[in-house]
Amino acid sequence: MTTIHQFIAKKLFLQAFVLTMYCLLPLNVTAQTNGAKSFRFASHHTSFPDTARINGHLYDSVIYDAATHYSDSSVLVIVPPQFSAKENVDLVFWFHGWRNNIDTANSFHELEKQFIGSKRNAVLVLAETAKNAPDSYGGRLEQPGIFSLLVADVLNELKQQKIIAPHAKEGSITLAGHSGGYRVIAQILQNGKLPVHEVILFDALYAEQSKFMNWIKDNPENIFIDLFTNEGGTDKPSYEFMEQLQKENISFIKTEEATLTADELKNNRIIFVHSLNAHNKVINKPDNFQLFLALKK
Repeated sequence: MTTIHQFIAKKLFLQAFVLTMYCLLPLNVTAQTNGAKSFRFASHHTSFPDTARINGHLYDSVIYDAATHYSDSSVLVIVPPQFSAKENVDLVFWFHGWRNNIDTANSFHELEKQFIGSKRNAVLVLAETAKNAPDSYGGRLEQPGIFSLLVADVLNELKQQKIIAPHAKEGSITLAGHSGGYRVIAQILQNGKLPVHEVILFDALYAEQSKFMNWIKDNPENIFIDLFTNEGGTDKPSYEFMEQLQKENISFIKTEEATLTADELKNNRIIFVHSLNAHNKVINKPDNFQLFLALKK
Protein backbone atom coordinates (compact mmCIF):
# COMPACT_ATOMS: atom_id res chain seq x y z
CA MET A 1 0.00 0.00 0.00
CA THR A 2 1.40 3.40 -0.96
CA THR A 3 1.91 6.20 1.55
CA ILE A 4 -1.03 8.19 0.18
CA HIS A 5 -3.29 5.12 0.32
CA GLN A 6 -2.22 4.51 3.92
CA PHE A 7 -3.04 8.13 4.77
CA ILE A 8 -6.51 7.90 3.19
CA ALA A 9 -7.23 4.57 4.87
CA LYS A 10 -6.20 5.98 8.26
CA LYS A 11 -8.35 9.08 7.76
CA LEU A 12 -11.41 7.03 6.81
CA PHE A 13 -10.87 4.74 9.81
CA LEU A 14 -10.65 7.70 12.19
CA GLN A 15 -13.81 9.27 10.75
CA ALA A 16 -15.73 6.02 11.15
CA PHE A 17 -14.38 5.58 14.69
CA VAL A 18 -15.43 9.08 15.74
CA LEU A 19 -18.93 8.62 14.29
CA THR A 20 -19.28 5.25 16.04
CA MET A 21 -18.18 6.68 19.39
CA TYR A 22 -20.59 9.60 18.99
CA CYS A 23 -23.48 7.24 18.31
CA LEU A 24 -22.62 5.33 21.48
CA LEU A 25 -22.76 8.40 23.70
CA PRO A 26 -25.29 8.01 26.53
CA LEU A 27 -28.57 9.82 26.05
CA ASN A 28 -28.68 13.44 27.25
CA VAL A 29 -24.90 13.88 27.02
CA THR A 30 -24.00 17.17 25.39
CA ALA A 31 -21.27 17.17 22.76
CA GLN A 32 -19.60 20.10 21.02
CA THR A 33 -18.43 20.14 17.40
CA ASN A 34 -17.78 23.10 15.12
CA GLY A 35 -18.91 25.38 17.92
CA ALA A 36 -22.34 23.73 18.01
CA LYS A 37 -23.84 21.95 21.00
CA SER A 38 -25.59 18.67 20.36
CA PHE A 39 -27.33 16.10 22.48
CA ARG A 40 -29.70 13.20 22.04
CA PHE A 41 -32.56 11.82 24.03
CA ALA A 42 -35.29 9.21 23.71
CA SER A 43 -38.87 10.41 23.23
CA HIS A 44 -42.15 8.54 23.50
CA HIS A 45 -43.40 10.79 20.71
CA THR A 46 -41.15 9.79 17.83
CA SER A 47 -42.17 7.40 15.06
CA PHE A 48 -41.33 4.08 16.68
CA PRO A 49 -42.00 1.66 18.23
CA ASP A 50 -45.46 1.50 16.66
CA THR A 51 -48.00 -1.31 16.51
CA ALA A 52 -48.19 -1.21 12.70
CA ARG A 53 -44.58 -2.40 12.53
CA ILE A 54 -44.60 -4.72 15.54
CA ASN A 55 -43.91 -7.64 13.19
CA GLY A 56 -41.49 -5.70 11.06
CA HIS A 57 -41.95 -4.76 7.42
CA LEU A 58 -41.76 -6.87 4.26
CA TYR A 59 -40.21 -5.16 1.26
CA ASP A 60 -38.91 -6.81 -1.90
CA SER A 61 -39.07 -10.26 -0.23
CA VAL A 62 -36.94 -9.09 2.72
CA ILE A 63 -38.22 -8.79 6.29
CA TYR A 64 -37.00 -5.71 8.17
CA ASP A 65 -37.53 -6.73 11.78
CA ALA A 66 -38.96 -4.46 14.45
CA ALA A 67 -36.04 -4.78 16.88
CA THR A 68 -33.48 -3.54 14.36
CA HIS A 69 -35.47 -1.05 12.31
CA TYR A 70 -38.56 0.03 14.26
CA SER A 71 -37.58 0.42 17.90
CA ASP A 72 -35.26 3.46 17.99
CA SER A 73 -36.90 6.53 19.53
CA SER A 74 -33.79 8.72 19.43
CA VAL A 75 -33.91 12.46 18.83
CA LEU A 76 -30.73 14.34 17.91
CA VAL A 77 -30.77 18.05 18.73
CA ILE A 78 -28.16 20.45 17.31
CA VAL A 79 -27.82 23.99 18.66
CA PRO A 80 -25.64 26.11 16.35
CA PRO A 81 -23.09 28.59 17.71
CA GLN A 82 -25.12 31.50 16.32
CA PHE A 83 -28.21 30.53 18.32
CA SER A 84 -29.58 33.33 20.47
CA ALA A 85 -32.27 32.15 22.84
CA LYS A 86 -35.51 34.09 22.68
CA GLU A 87 -38.99 33.64 24.09
CA ASN A 88 -40.06 31.89 20.87
CA VAL A 89 -37.66 29.16 19.70
CA ASP A 90 -37.59 28.43 15.97
CA LEU A 91 -37.19 24.73 15.14
CA VAL A 92 -36.07 23.02 11.94
CA PHE A 93 -36.94 19.30 11.75
CA TRP A 94 -35.15 16.95 9.34
CA PHE A 95 -36.65 13.63 8.22
CA HIS A 96 -34.36 11.21 6.41
CA GLY A 97 -35.19 8.92 3.50
CA TRP A 98 -34.97 5.19 2.92
CA ARG A 99 -32.13 3.03 4.26
CA ASN A 100 -30.82 5.83 6.47
CA ASN A 101 -30.86 6.91 10.08
CA ILE A 102 -30.44 10.26 11.81
CA ASP A 103 -26.66 9.86 12.14
CA THR A 104 -25.93 8.70 8.59
CA ALA A 105 -28.16 11.46 7.20
CA ASN A 106 -26.46 14.10 9.32
CA SER A 107 -23.01 12.88 8.28
CA PHE A 108 -23.56 12.13 4.58
CA HIS A 109 -25.56 15.28 3.83
CA GLU A 110 -23.45 17.47 6.15
CA LEU A 111 -26.61 18.79 7.77
CA GLU A 112 -24.95 20.19 10.88
CA LYS A 113 -22.29 22.02 8.85
CA GLN A 114 -24.88 23.45 6.49
CA PHE A 115 -27.18 24.44 9.34
CA ILE A 116 -24.39 26.37 11.01
CA GLY A 117 -23.47 27.95 7.68
CA SER A 118 -27.03 29.15 7.12
CA LYS A 119 -26.82 31.42 10.20
CA ARG A 120 -30.45 30.54 10.91
CA ASN A 121 -31.28 31.42 14.51
CA ALA A 122 -32.98 28.12 15.19
CA VAL A 123 -32.42 24.62 16.56
CA LEU A 124 -32.02 21.61 14.25
CA VAL A 125 -33.90 18.44 15.27
CA LEU A 126 -33.45 15.00 13.73
CA ALA A 127 -36.08 12.55 14.96
CA GLU A 128 -35.55 8.90 14.06
CA THR A 129 -38.08 7.23 11.76
CA ALA A 130 -37.71 3.85 9.99
CA LYS A 131 -34.06 3.07 10.72
CA ASN A 132 -31.95 1.71 7.84
CA ALA A 133 -35.10 0.42 6.15
CA PRO A 134 -36.80 0.97 2.78
CA ASP A 135 -39.93 2.47 4.33
CA SER A 136 -41.64 5.86 4.29
CA TYR A 137 -44.14 5.06 7.04
CA GLY A 138 -44.00 7.69 9.78
CA GLY A 139 -45.27 5.54 12.63
CA ARG A 140 -46.73 7.38 15.61
CA LEU A 141 -45.86 10.77 14.11
CA GLU A 142 -48.72 10.20 11.66
CA GLN A 143 -51.21 10.18 14.54
CA PRO A 144 -53.11 13.34 15.58
CA GLY A 145 -51.22 15.51 18.05
CA ILE A 146 -48.09 13.36 18.40
CA PHE A 147 -45.86 15.88 16.64
CA SER A 148 -46.95 18.62 19.04
CA LEU A 149 -45.90 16.37 21.93
CA LEU A 150 -42.52 15.75 20.25
CA VAL A 151 -42.01 19.51 20.01
CA ALA A 152 -42.85 19.80 23.71
CA ASP A 153 -40.27 17.09 24.48
CA VAL A 154 -37.60 18.96 22.49
CA LEU A 155 -38.34 22.22 24.31
CA ASN A 156 -38.26 20.47 27.69
CA GLU A 157 -34.85 18.98 26.91
CA LEU A 158 -33.54 22.37 25.78
CA LYS A 159 -34.77 23.82 29.06
CA GLN A 160 -33.12 21.05 31.09
CA GLN A 161 -29.87 21.75 29.23
CA LYS A 162 -30.35 25.44 30.20
CA ILE A 163 -30.17 26.45 26.54
CA ILE A 164 -33.53 28.22 26.58
CA ALA A 165 -35.54 29.89 29.34
CA PRO A 166 -38.11 27.93 31.37
CA HIS A 167 -40.95 29.98 29.87
CA ALA A 168 -39.81 29.64 26.22
CA LYS A 169 -42.19 28.13 23.67
CA GLU A 170 -42.05 27.03 20.06
CA GLY A 171 -41.70 29.67 17.38
CA SER A 172 -41.60 29.14 13.62
CA ILE A 173 -41.42 25.48 12.59
CA THR A 174 -39.75 24.19 9.42
CA LEU A 175 -40.09 20.62 8.14
CA ALA A 176 -37.38 19.47 5.74
CA GLY A 177 -36.57 16.06 4.37
CA HIS A 178 -35.16 13.89 1.64
CA SER A 179 -36.76 11.21 -0.51
CA GLY A 180 -39.08 8.97 1.57
CA GLY A 181 -39.24 11.61 4.31
CA TYR A 182 -42.09 13.24 2.39
CA ARG A 183 -44.77 11.04 3.94
CA VAL A 184 -44.17 11.85 7.59
CA ILE A 185 -43.91 15.55 6.67
CA ALA A 186 -47.28 15.45 4.89
CA GLN A 187 -48.90 13.61 7.79
CA ILE A 188 -47.54 16.14 10.29
CA LEU A 189 -48.99 18.98 8.23
CA GLN A 190 -52.40 17.30 8.48
CA ASN A 191 -52.29 15.81 11.97
CA GLY A 192 -49.46 17.46 13.90
CA LYS A 193 -51.68 19.97 15.74
CA LEU A 194 -49.08 22.75 15.42
CA PRO A 195 -48.68 25.39 12.71
CA VAL A 196 -45.79 24.76 10.32
CA HIS A 197 -44.35 27.79 8.53
CA GLU A 198 -42.04 26.19 5.97
CA VAL A 199 -41.63 22.90 4.07
CA ILE A 200 -38.50 21.98 2.10
CA LEU A 201 -38.54 18.76 0.04
CA PHE A 202 -35.32 17.40 -1.43
CA ASP A 203 -36.31 15.07 -4.27
CA ALA A 204 -39.20 13.94 -2.12
CA LEU A 205 -42.53 14.89 -3.71
CA TYR A 206 -43.71 11.37 -4.52
CA ALA A 207 -47.29 11.59 -3.25
CA GLU A 208 -49.58 13.22 -0.67
CA GLN A 209 -50.05 16.30 -2.88
CA SER A 210 -53.49 16.99 -1.40
CA LYS A 211 -52.02 17.40 2.08
CA PHE A 212 -49.37 19.80 0.80
CA MET A 213 -52.00 21.71 -1.18
CA ASN A 214 -54.30 22.08 1.84
CA TRP A 215 -51.40 23.39 3.89
CA ILE A 216 -50.37 25.88 1.17
CA LYS A 217 -53.96 27.18 0.90
CA ASP A 218 -54.38 27.32 4.67
CA ASN A 219 -51.97 30.23 5.13
CA PRO A 220 -50.69 32.59 2.39
CA GLU A 221 -47.52 33.06 4.44
CA ASN A 222 -46.48 29.40 4.27
CA ILE A 223 -43.29 28.67 2.31
CA PHE A 224 -42.93 25.59 0.10
CA ILE A 225 -39.75 24.56 -1.75
CA ASP A 226 -39.66 21.44 -3.91
CA LEU A 227 -36.31 20.46 -5.42
CA PHE A 228 -36.73 17.59 -7.88
CA THR A 229 -34.56 15.59 -10.27
CA ASN A 230 -34.91 13.57 -13.44
CA GLU A 231 -33.86 10.30 -11.84
CA GLY A 232 -35.55 10.30 -8.43
CA GLY A 233 -39.12 9.68 -9.56
CA THR A 234 -40.28 13.12 -8.41
CA ASP A 235 -40.31 14.98 -11.73
CA LYS A 236 -43.76 13.86 -12.88
CA PRO A 237 -45.46 14.44 -9.47
CA SER A 238 -43.81 17.87 -9.26
CA TYR A 239 -45.07 18.96 -12.67
CA GLU A 240 -48.52 17.60 -11.82
CA PHE A 241 -48.50 19.61 -8.59
CA MET A 242 -47.59 22.75 -10.54
CA GLU A 243 -50.60 22.15 -12.77
CA GLN A 244 -52.82 21.84 -9.69
CA LEU A 245 -51.49 25.12 -8.34
CA GLN A 246 -52.23 26.81 -11.66
CA LYS A 247 -55.83 25.56 -11.54
CA GLU A 248 -56.12 27.03 -8.03
CA ASN A 249 -54.64 30.35 -9.23
CA ILE A 250 -51.82 30.04 -6.72
CA SER A 251 -48.61 31.74 -7.82
CA PHE A 252 -45.33 29.86 -7.91
CA ILE A 253 -42.07 29.86 -9.83
CA LYS A 254 -40.19 27.03 -11.49
CA THR A 255 -36.46 27.48 -11.94
CA GLU A 256 -33.25 25.56 -12.51
CA GLU A 257 -30.82 24.75 -9.72
CA ALA A 258 -27.92 26.02 -11.83
CA THR A 259 -29.51 29.44 -12.31
CA LEU A 260 -31.38 29.85 -9.02
CA THR A 261 -30.90 33.37 -7.65
CA ALA A 262 -31.10 34.84 -4.18
CA ASP A 263 -33.89 37.16 -5.31
CA GLU A 264 -35.97 34.21 -6.50
CA LEU A 265 -35.68 32.59 -3.10
CA LYS A 266 -36.37 35.80 -1.20
CA ASN A 267 -39.32 37.00 -3.26
CA ASN A 268 -41.36 33.82 -3.80
CA ARG A 269 -43.12 31.58 -1.32
CA ILE A 270 -43.70 28.56 -3.58
CA ILE A 271 -40.64 27.46 -5.52
CA PHE A 272 -39.94 24.43 -7.69
CA VAL A 273 -36.25 23.84 -8.38
CA HIS A 274 -35.25 21.41 -11.12
CA SER A 275 -31.86 19.81 -10.51
CA LEU A 276 -29.65 17.84 -12.88
CA ASN A 277 -27.93 16.36 -9.85
CA ALA A 278 -28.20 12.79 -8.62
CA HIS A 279 -30.88 11.86 -6.09
CA ASN A 280 -28.46 11.62 -3.16
CA LYS A 281 -26.50 14.76 -4.02
CA VAL A 282 -29.22 17.40 -4.13
CA ILE A 283 -28.79 18.35 -0.47
CA ASN A 284 -25.09 19.18 -0.23
CA LYS A 285 -23.70 19.02 -3.78
CA PRO A 286 -24.10 22.08 -3.76
CA ASP A 287 -25.11 23.10 -0.23
CA ASN A 288 -28.80 23.62 -0.97
CA PHE A 289 -29.96 22.98 2.60
CA GLN A 290 -27.77 25.87 3.76
CA LEU A 291 -28.88 28.10 0.88
CA PHE A 292 -32.60 27.57 1.40
CA LEU A 293 -32.40 28.10 5.16
CA ALA A 294 -30.26 31.22 4.81
CA LEU A 295 -32.51 32.98 2.31
CA LYS A 296 -35.97 31.93 3.54
CA LYS A 297 -35.93 33.25 7.10
